[in-house]
Amino acid sequence: MSISLIILAAGMGTRMNSDLPKVLHKIAGAPLVVHAMKSGQALDPVKTVVVAGHGAELVEKAVKAYDPDAEVVLQEEQLGTAHAVAQARAALDGVEGDAIVLYGDTPFIRPETIEAMIEARKENAVVVLGFEAADPGRYGRLITKGDALEAIVEFKDASDEERAITLCNSGVIAADATVLFNLIDAVGNENASGEYYLTDIVGIARSRGLRAAVVRCDEAETLGVNTRAQLAQAEALFQTIARNAAMEDGVTLYEPETVYFAHDTVIGRDTIIEPNVVFGPEVTIESSATIRAFSHLEGCHVSRGATVGPFARLRPGAELAEDVHIGNFVEIKNAIVDEGAKVNHLTYIGDAAIGAGTNIGAGTITCNYDGVFKHKTTIGKNVFIGSNTMLVAPVTVGNNAMTATGTIVTSDVPDGALSIGRVKQTNKDGLAVRMFEKLKQMKQNKQSGA
Repeated sequence: MSISLIILAAGMGTRMNSDLPKVLHKIAGAPLVVHAMKSGQALDPVKTVVVAGHGAELVEKAVKAYDPDAEVVLQEEQLGTAHAVAQARAALDGVEGDAIVLYGDTPFIRPETIEAMIEARKENAVVVLGFEAADPGRYGRLITKGDALEAIVEFKDASDEERAITLCNSGVIAADATVLFNLIDAVGNENASGEYYLTDIVGIARSRGLRAAVVRCDEAETLGVNTRAQLAQAEALFQTIARNAAMEDGVTLYEPETVYFAHDTVIGRDTIIEPNVVFGPEVTIESSATIRAFSHLEGCHVSRGATVGPFARLRPGAELAEDVHIGNFVEIKNAIVDEGAKVNHLTYIGDAAIGAGTNIGAGTITCNYDGVFKHKTTIGKNVFIGSNTMLVAPVTVGNNAMTATGTIVTSDVPDGALSIGRVKQTNKDGLAVRMFEKLKQMKQNKQSGA
């Protein structure tokens, strides 16, 4: 059965107190709407339609960055959830199969839950995702009779008896796309809010002799983000889930509560992650690597057996081969570090390629930027770069070469050569004492006002 996704993302999010559309606020480095898209992407949808409103251009940019094939449609007036879903009609014209309605501010619906809804759809025209709420509050209530769903009643329109029900509506709905839009056509706005409720389609379906059912999930899956406090709560929930999943997959976390994952972090088994490590988006760590404390990684790939940190930073484009050592206060950006190479202390390597077995001394800098353009530094195999070497790109250091400590390399170094590029040292006897005496006298005169 083919599946289409309709993701509602038109809300302003007034309670976020932000110029940014609510669904673009991030957890784990990705906008909320992307998390909703990921929930549905596991079903390999034939079509994804995102209904935007406030900040639609920004929403479309984020949506397309994740899925270029997704379509964004505009809900110009906010007239309710049924009205929002109706805006996807043209985009799904001629598309057969089921449609799943998700929400751009509800990031934790599991793919397994959606699959359960699709399975329930085999015997029901409409399937609604519900949950038992610890505090039902103002959620819509699901009115059931046996296994059948009779109706959904919004809190504003519910009686006291209905408000006592704890089975609540998540808003997530599955139905055949054609049936869904036919039911929406019959939805009115005769209610306390004057809005077109998507929830009304259950009662309409029942009145037409169509079956409706509920699939239940854990309440945590339905967490919606409407405030900064809920955003923080969602981040904490994501991190707890990600840490537990990593440990179950064979990753060692010494202090799990201090490690922060991105939405797409991938870590192989038998890797060790020390405390206070932060993963930004697009990081892959292969098996048996070690990421030491207080390191920050984003947009990088770390191969098997490599060691990173402590206090290291890997930026986008950093590619570490097997058994590479990156040490304390080292920054790597857009650079390939080949097998067994070592960059252990106080060093910046940017826009570079470093050969296998090479050792980069403390305080080395690849001077890659001239104020306008970036330039590449190429260092061969089994090279020794002496401490405090400045490599002024574009420059190449050949295999088995060496640079002397304090060298400024401004031209290529041939294979096997030693490069020495520093000013000749000159000692002036007694000059230090005379200079100190002069400076001290100047300071005394300044303090006395002389």
